[in-house]
Amino acid sequence: MDELDNQKHTLVARKPCFGLPTACPSCLPVYIYLRFAQLPFDLSFNLIHPDSDQIPYLESGSYVAYNNEKGGVIESLREDGIVDLDSEFYTIPEWLSTKVMISTWLGEAIMYELWVCSDGSSAKKIYYSDLPWPIGKILSFKQTLSVKQLLGITKDNANRREEEIYTRATMAYGALSTRLGEQAFFFENRPSGVDALFLGHALFTLQALPETSLLRSKLLEHSNLVRYAEKLRMEFMEAGSSSSSVPRTPAESSSSTSGRGPSNWSSKAKSKPKREKSEEEKTFRRRAKYFLVTQVVGVLVFLSLLGVRGGGDNEVDLDDEDDGDYNY
Repeated sequence: MDELDNQKHTLVARKPCFGLPTACPSCLPVYIYLRFAQLPFDLSFNLIHPDSDQIPYLESGSYVAYNNEKGGVIESLREDGIVDLDSEFYTIPEWLSTKVMISTWLGEAIMYELWVCSDGSSAKKIYYSDLPWPIGKILSFKQTLSVKQLLGITKDNANRREEEIYTRATMAYGALSTRLGEQAFFFENRPSGVDALFLGHALFTLQALPETSLLRSKLLEHSNLVRYAEKLRMEFMEAGSSSSSVPRTPAESSSSTSGRGPSNWSSKAKSKPKREKSEEEKTFRRRAKYFLVTQVVGVLVFLSLLGVRGGGDNEVDLDDEDDGDYNY
């Protein structure tokens, strides 16, 4: 698609917070991949559909690469001939297995911490803080159910599944630490899709998960992985953000001074001043009451269908859900 080379690219992601350009574990690796590839792009934020599985997506004229099509944005860009950092790695078994390990074992651990075992504060800030409380509560409840089903967590196997998830994450960190050593990148001394996936995971884990996170503490045990994340953050996401090839959005600029950063990954997070609402967010809040009706209907239909199927061995454990607090 040579005609796309001269067109403007826009990455649509979830909003920035925790000192990250986008505080979404699905969006951040795509953002980093585009930085690695030196593909000029603007960054835009979708605040209207926080639960959409199409986000992130890359737009360029009439072309759109969605997260939920063709294996994701990065795979779509490769298949469509726009950018491919990994052409020389596809025949290397270790590269493929490393990519799968990060996507599955570490991806599951992030989902578990974000939606199942934490107090929900990180997920709320990333996805629902701009929504009225009833909408955020409903969408959070639906997402928690979806993640439990995806991870195969039930009332009877919850403890066993938690142990399996953290055991796999521990093994993955150990293997990645050994593979990286003191190199700058995981393969061939240059950035690849593996680096984009893991750097996105590492930065999200270190900056967006709470101090009490077990996954975060396991990552901090591997000093070379932490140094790797800090070095590449400085090189590609801070120093590189001033480049004219990758415009820096106002929201991204304001986020760079807030949240946990590399200097205090092992210390307590500092309190942050409240951010003034943008005009887009104010407009969305005024329209949100109409969106609430459709979401209430959707969740009622979902729960009614769940009730019809209920009673089986694979029923999700809802006993721990509390009506007054977010549970993830």
